[in-house]
Amino acid sequence: MSTRSSLSAAAAVLIAALALAGPAAAASATPVAADVFTLSIGRIGASLSALTGLIGSVCGGMALTRATGKGRVAAWARRNGAVTALVTGLIAAAVGGTVAATAKGGLGTGNGLGGAYVAVLLGLIAVTLGWLARIRSHQFR
Repeated sequence: MSTRSSLSAAAAVLIAALALAGPAAAASATPVAADVFTLSIGRIGASLSALTGLIGSVCGGMALTRATGKGRVAAWARRNGAVTALVTGLIAAAVGGTVAATAKGGLGTGNGLGGAYVAVLLGLIAVTLGWLARIRSHQFR
């Protein structure tokens, strides 16, 4: 059996397992609104990924503006800001998308859906800024 056929068989088994487990899990899940101060796994994951996306957006903005100055932050942003923005943006978008896909219920139920949307948005902004900074740095070499 070749590698391609074994991977396709494993993917088919995984899809079938998810298709059969989906209706059983959906019938037992009842979204309940959470308290404002309750910290769920979804809220924590969405908050951390939104913070990661914000850090990536700031790094991408600093790399794009070519931070001028003699400080350590400006020198770091010139060297590493674009790559940091790309990596943190991808992480934030992936984690935010995962939280949004697995959240049971809608906005306001305490599952972190609102934070996941913010994380995906900030992740995409960070990726865009990092990508533009990388293009700009390669044009002048």
